[in-house]
Amino acid sequence: MEVIINSNCEGGLVKALSTHAYGNGTQTIVLSHGYGSDQNVWHHIIPALALYFKVLVCDLVLSSSVNPMLYDPIRYSNFSAYAQDLTCILDELHLKDTVFVGHSMSAMIGCLAATKRPDLFRHLVLLSGSPRYLNDTGYEGGFDRLELESLFNGIKYNFSGWVEDFVPQAIAVEDRGAIAEFEGSLGRMRPEIALSAARTVFHSDNRDVLPQVHVGTTIIQSEQDNVVPESVAFYMKERIGAAAHLRILKTRGHFPQLTVPSYFLSVLKDALGIN
Repeated sequence: MEVIINSNCEGGLVKALSTHAYGNGTQTIVLSHGYGSDQNVWHHIIPALALYFKVLVCDLVLSSSVNPMLYDPIRYSNFSAYAQDLTCILDELHLKDTVFVGHSMSAMIGCLAATKRPDLFRHLVLLSGSPRYLNDTGYEGGFDRLELESLFNGIKYNFSGWVEDFVPQAIAVEDRGAIAEFEGSLGRMRPEIALSAARTVFHSDNRDVLPQVHVGTTIIQSEQDNVVPESVAFYMKERIGAAAHLRILKTRGHFPQLTVPSYFLSVLKDALGIN
């Protein structure tokens, strides 16, 4: 029997996407993971944030920890469906005026959600995010078409081998713990979901969404990231405009919350005005 998440926000997503809350703060901060990971990617920083906030985490529907029957490749062929899931969860929990921290693909999920429902968000934090991964005229997204086709073929024909190659490139530092964590979550994905979701992510073009973001925004980007070039962060700041502030981390890799959690946390707290 095919099971599809209800797209009309009638409830059930909180449980279906394994939503958890930590801390007792009056302000809610939402931590949303990226492609290939799950909510556990935040485990280093949740305890510290829970001293100041109610910390809300959940899994994207593509995550290996979510019932794979909930993943509809047609519905999730663009980021709008993910953004709707986010707004549905916040509505189901009766939350508004949240701080949203979106890593990688979740950065643009947050941007899309904020353009539709700005009442749900006080501040967006876009960590290692990109509106477009494919190079274009006058725009460096980080990948050309041949590189993406090679990536997709790797997932399709030799998923385990592709995971073994891709993970160290994304982590980009000698950190066995971080490599093991990302390799574990990515490797647990069903290959067909991994391929479908990768096509959605790497073929996405949400550049036109950025000028529509009017919520206060902080962009946080590693200065060396094999997935998202540093120039993308400056592009995002320019396109969002006065509402955006940019913080460049003097580090390498796509997962600073795993590789330099204390450094990332200090930058995050400063951006949010936490002493």
